[in-house]
Amino acid sequence: MSKFGLERILSVKKRMSKPVFRISQTASGGQKGYSLLELMIAMFIIIVLISVAVPSYQNAMRNAREAVLKENLWQVRKAIDQYTADKGKPAQSLDDLVTGKYLRERPIDPMTEKDDWNEVMGSDSTSENAEQGLTDIKSASNEVDSEGKAYSEY
Repeated sequence: MSKFGLERILSVKKRMSKPVFRISQTASGGQKGYSLLELMIAMFIIIVLISVAVPSYQNAMRNAREAVLKENLWQVRKAIDQYTADKGKPAQSLDDLVTGKYLRERPIDPMTEKDDWNEVMGSDSTSENAEQGLTDIKSASNEVDSEGKAYSEY
């Protein structure tokens, strides 16, 4: 093998042993980390992603709570009607529905995260004596939904 061929093989071998990704070095020969500009760009990208994700998350949570409120109201109103039909008189409170086993427990208002409800009392037109009692429940929240309707009007 000629001298030229051997030198060429050694130079190719030397080039192949160099790393593909190089880390820049400082003047003293040590490796440096990320620059302030690179860190600021990364932080800016993260902030933009968070600013898009947080409102979407909040809207999803609000929609889920509204759905739970509507379902809770539907179930309790159904239990009120069943109680009134079975007993022939309206319940006097939500606790009557729980004691009568029409509800397992007092439902939680997802808007206030408490079991306090506005109990609407009125006379029952289906009973013989038109007795006063629980006819409906409403949310105790003062907030409004995404369409501007108050939760207490559901």
